[in-house]
Amino acid sequence: MTYEATVEFKFDATYTHDYTRGFASHLGDEDFLPEEHFLITAPAADLNCKQYFKLFEKFMLCVGMCPSSIRSGAMSLVFNDMVKEEDQRKVCKEYEITMDEDLEKKYQDFKQRDEEWARLKSGPMGTVDNVGRYSIFTQFTDEQLREMAEWGNQKYFMGGD
Repeated sequence: MTYEATVEFKFDATYTHDYTRGFASHLGDEDFLPEEHFLITAPAADLNCKQYFKLFEKFMLCVGMCPSSIRSGAMSLVFNDMVKEEDQRKVCKEYEITMDEDLEKKYQDFKQRDEEWARLKSGPMGTVDNVGRYSIFTQFTDEQLREMAEWGNQKYFMGGD
């Protein structure tokens, strides 16, 4: 048995001509199309949910919807009062989104992590290790550093004074 299925989105906009204003009076407005007809078809036999949403997004763009409004509408399907919080959290985890209710905890985690980093960054007995001062030398090999130190000793060190 073979299975064939198609899904269609159809949009028809027609214009009722007003001949009292003169012939082709609707053509004076350059942003206006007197008629529009869209038919979007896709094979539906193997489409998954995300592909259906992508198809519907294309249809909504064709009928003049703003991309940000389309995204807002899609998100309203997930984040409304009728959807269980567990399901919302699953989506948040999948897309690495933080819910407003979790912002305070996330802030405290970042704050604790920054304090831990500051503690680890400090040197012995709480003194600050001046790692940044020496970071310019990380591009050189040990042999190159020895040569530079030897050259500096010869140039700037005044001997056994």
